[in-house]
Amino acid sequence: MRRTIISILLLSSVLLGFQSIACTIIAVGKKASADGSNIISHTDTGPDSRLFVVPEMDFEPGVMAPVYWGIQDAERDLRDDGVILGYIPQVAHTYKYIQSAYSHINEFQLGIAESTTAQRKELVCDRENGEQIMTIEQAQIFALQRYKKARDAVKFIGGLMTKYGFLPSSGDGSETLVIADTEEIWVLEIFGVGPGWKADSGKPGAIWAAQKLPADKASMVPNWSIIKKINKKDKENFILSKNYKQEAIDRGYYDPKSGDPFIWQNAYTPLPVEYATSRFWLFHQTFAPNLKQWPDRFMDQSNYYKGISPYFQVVEPLSIYPFCISPEKKISVRDVIAFQRSTYEGTIYDMTGGPEWLVPDGKGGYVKSPLATPFPGSDLRKLLKITYRRPVARHRGHYGMVLQLRDWLPNEIGGVYWVYLDNPYFSPYVPIYAGNLSVADCYKTYDPNKYDEGSARWAIDFVDNLANLKFQEIARDVQDVRKPFEDKMFSEQKTIEETAMKLYKNNPESAQEFLTNYSNGLMKDVTEMFLDLRNEIIVNYTNNLE
Repeated sequence: MRRTIISILLLSSVLLGFQSIACTIIAVGKKASADGSNIISHTDTGPDSRLFVVPEMDFEPGVMAPVYWGIQDAERDLRDDGVILGYIPQVAHTYKYIQSAYSHINEFQLGIAESTTAQRKELVCDRENGEQIMTIEQAQIFALQRYKKARDAVKFIGGLMTKYGFLPSSGDGSETLVIADTEEIWVLEIFGVGPGWKADSGKPGAIWAAQKLPADKASMVPNWSIIKKINKKDKENFILSKNYKQEAIDRGYYDPKSGDPFIWQNAYTPLPVEYATSRFWLFHQTFAPNLKQWPDRFMDQSNYYKGISPYFQVVEPLSIYPFCISPEKKISVRDVIAFQRSTYEGTIYDMTGGPEWLVPDGKGGYVKSPLATPFPGSDLRKLLKITYRRPVARHRGHYGMVLQLRDWLPNEIGGVYWVYLDNPYFSPYVPIYAGNLSVADCYKTYDPNKYDEGSARWAIDFVDNLANLKFQEIARDVQDVRKPFEDKMFSEQKTIEETAMKLYKNNPESAQEFLTNYSNGLMKDVTEMFLDLRNEIIVNYTNNLE
């Protein structure tokens, strides 16, 4: 146990930072998705969950665009992006996009998902020991303001990192972006070049590589690099920084005389960690269970100690997990949502599946305690001596999304930004369309230091915390309310969009207004739903009853 706790602390404070091991991306090509859309997704934790629309803008020649540090800071005013680290040339016209801690979509269905990833410690820099200024969240904003196509956005972001230097902003991690439009999906991985980099050195300020996801494939990024072999000559499927391999040679990560192939994933990352391999396993076991023999990590209910017996578990090499897979069943938006909500139910990683949660059933046997939670806080883990297992869903949530990008509809209607707040295990997803003109106040209101009943994030977080009173029962109470709400949204999606299309043909702006009002109404409904759930839980589970 002591070794486990030390490992967690080291990972949290030295390797990545606790926040940075929270992001999971799923990407599904249009020929692998259930409806023919390109799908990308992102989950995250951290302080800021606010979303707001930034309109298109025009600029005079010679204007410079500021590069900010602090975009993810929830304690700043909504439109205060922080400290200015430098400037890049502004363009004459910028596109409308929806800004958040990591901005995801613009008006032309260009979408970006983010996952902080592990990198070798000598590649890390900070604001004090180098001249790198470009954070990943700032690069995402610049790309969404300027580009319509994923391939162009990849080249642009890579160029920004080369010229201005990659600056980690989520712990010490490198970064992976999945960048998509209605036609293509690209995986872009960015590593640092370490301390001491100078902007006028003539040397690249980052190491990066991008690989295109085939249209009939799906992939997943679990805070870890997924690009493996690189074909420099295949310019249709790879876009690379000039130093993509040379840095590994110069630093001794790869010896070209060895005869071994250059494996990008091995060159720049440390040894694999279970918070990543567990999600690699779950994704492949879920969507391609027959591709090969995956490790057996399902819980044997006759042996509650299986999950805490690591010496009998297979420790697989990362090489068994391919860059992408052909899913055995086409993947829908709701399949991705279900994966984002996973707490590894029925596997050795299920934090409710261990013997510490068993209580007498009064009949000579044992049952799972109603207090069993997949999100035990540090105090409870210490009390019950629970080994931490990082689920896909995180109770330390702030927000996340699934992007549905569709080429057979106008951009304003075709791009659907399904968003949750706080913890996806509890939170409903609501659709925000690429053409929407605003976001409801309740989804752009959040101060981590002040509770506010007008904030959807606070309303959901309140219920999330109250669930600790009797998690198993309260989770069912929430699902009993949330499921019909989401079922209704998805069942009505076609009708809503058909109505929007009729309006669009006569007046595109009227369609945008219609979808904006629809989305904002759902956001308000979510806030009221969780305020009502809060009140019901307080009454139904008060300790005055026992």
